[in-house]
Amino acid sequence: QVQLVETGGGLVQAGGSVRLSCAASGGTFSRYQMDWFRQAPGKEREFVAGIPWSGGSRYYADPVKGRFTISRDNAKNTVYLQMNSLKPEDTAVYYCAAKANSGGSYNYWGQGTQVTVSS
Repeated sequence: QVQLVETGGGLVQAGGSVRLSCAASGGTFSRYQMDWFRQAPGKEREFVAGIPWSGGSRYYADPVKGRFTISRDNAKNTVYLQMNSLKPEDTAVYYCAAKANSGGSYNYWGQGTQVTVSS
C-alpha cells in the first residue's frame, strides 16, 4: 500500500512561485507514473502535469505549460511540481496520484495541499 503526502502549499501573490512535493512511502515508487491534479472550488478535478516512472517525457495541461515543471527523484521517493508565474486562477487544492500502468486507473491519491494565489 503506497501512501502519498503532499506538502508545500500556501498563500502566494500573483506572479510568485511555489514548489509542491509529494512523498511516497510503503511501495516501490519508481514503478509508478506520477501525476498532479488540482481542484478549484466548485469545479471538477483536472489534470495538471504527469511524469512517467523513468522521468522521461513529461506532459502538461495547456493552462500551465511554460509555467509549471514536474520532476521526480526516485531515490527520495518524491515527485515535485514547481509552479512559477502563478495566477489567481491557479488557486486550488493540488493532489498527486500514482498509477502502475499508464493506460490504467490511478492506484493511489494523496490528501491534497491548498495553494491560494492572491491578486
